[in-house]
Amino acid sequence: MNALNKRLATYNDLCIQSSIETTKAYSTSFSLSIRALAPDIRNEVYAIYGLVRFADEIVDSFHGYDQTKMLERFKQETLMALEEGISTNPVIQSFQRTFRSYGLECEHVLQFFKSMEWDLNRTAYDRDGFDNYVVGSAEVVGLMCLKVFVRGDEKDYERLKPAAMRLGAAFQKINFLRDLREDYVDLGRSYFPGVDVARFDDVAKAQLEREIDEDLRAAHEGIVLLPPDARFGVQLAFTYFRQLLRRIQRVNSRTILEKRVRVPDFQKALLLASTYTRHRLRLI
Repeated sequence: MNALNKRLATYNDLCIQSSIETTKAYSTSFSLSIRALAPDIRNEVYAIYGLVRFADEIVDSFHGYDQTKMLERFKQETLMALEEGISTNPVIQSFQRTFRSYGLECEHVLQFFKSMEWDLNRTAYDRDGFDNYVVGSAEVVGLMCLKVFVRGDEKDYERLKPAAMRLGAAFQKINFLRDLREDYVDLGRSYFPGVDVARFDDVAKAQLEREIDEDLRAAHEGIVLLPPDARFGVQLAFTYFRQLLRRIQRVNSRTILEKRVRVPDFQKALLLASTYTRHRLRLI
């Protein structure tokens, strides 16, 4: 390796480390799940998470600044990097390398940014709007990861695509249910169609939970068909989120609006151990 290539390799190492640290800072569950993937695909999933996390923070956290301009600039920098193959933004640089290496789809990137743009100017959704938002904010992210899990194999990708989309949708809806109060009070958003957060009750809560359970069941049919070196990590994330949903199901609607339900760290450790055991025994 000559000096110039060595310098670029050092830069790329720094960039992926930025994506890794971003994941660790914002999501313990996803960080642990990614570590359970095969070593040769971990960095690619960190890279995907890093990009979507930064965009999400622009629309959720950077209040008092011109978020519309910031998101548009971040989007254009991303699209330029996908075309040129380089970026001075470390998180974008990591993502564009994964994008180009695994043949990810530009349409998915555009769909993702469209949902992020909606977060800046939409406060409520009808059913079609909600479904489209979830496609862009979560389902296409699942498809990006799937392309990495199957290492670009188009046949496996098409076969597992529906399940990957349902898994992304389930994760997003669980987050929406957990963060119902925060989204409504702090951000002025109400995602679930037909749900009046001010009058949220146990009937509406149970209906949402049934919809999420259906997504999880459909998603799991695809998880068991993933390559073994990706299956454990995805199953671990699935298990964490399913447990979060179960904890939400055990409390009433008023509790959801009063506090944020979470899975304690000690229980995450137990879930990790039990999921690993089931994986080793080929029970999943």
